[in-house]
Amino acid sequence: MALNLEDKKAIVAEVSEVASGAMSLVVADYRGLDVPAMTKLRIKARENGVYLRIIRNTLARRAFKGTELECMESALVGPLVFGFAQNEPGAAARLFKDFAKENETFEVKALSVAGQYYGAEHLDAVAALPTRKEALSKLAATLMAPATKLVRTIAEPHSMLVRALEDYRKKKEGNA
Repeated sequence: MALNLEDKKAIVAEVSEVASGAMSLVVADYRGLDVPAMTKLRIKARENGVYLRIIRNTLARRAFKGTELECMESALVGPLVFGFAQNEPGAAARLFKDFAKENETFEVKALSVAGQYYGAEHLDAVAALPTRKEALSKLAATLMAPATKLVRTIAEPHSMLVRALEDYRKKKEGNA
């Protein structure tokens, strides 16, 4: 279906808005996938907070101008599906990695995180990034560790005294 100029401008504006707010982008070649497989990918993308879009590469280049994703220009070759991670930098990478395991024809081409271009070989590293909840829980544990250690240190002399008195009581009862 041919797009007129107004439709193209609308697509570029929409993708540019999404690109400016995205934490990361993963692009993959989707040749050979059937409609049910793409539908499954779209459903998983919605569940994981990933904005999925198939657009022409020329329109993508225009949409990426002035954003952190401008570095992806060299990767925009062939039919590509774009996965924009909105909330977690590793969300799109995890989605595409899992989907590529199930579909051999689905091939990740490149990705971008925080304005840096990475080849497909870095997909595993980006997919291994912690989710927001995991990162917050690690941060909380790190912040709580000194306070926990302090409480244990303060409580230890009292615990030792109680254990010593208990041993003394058992010794007295054994001798009596």
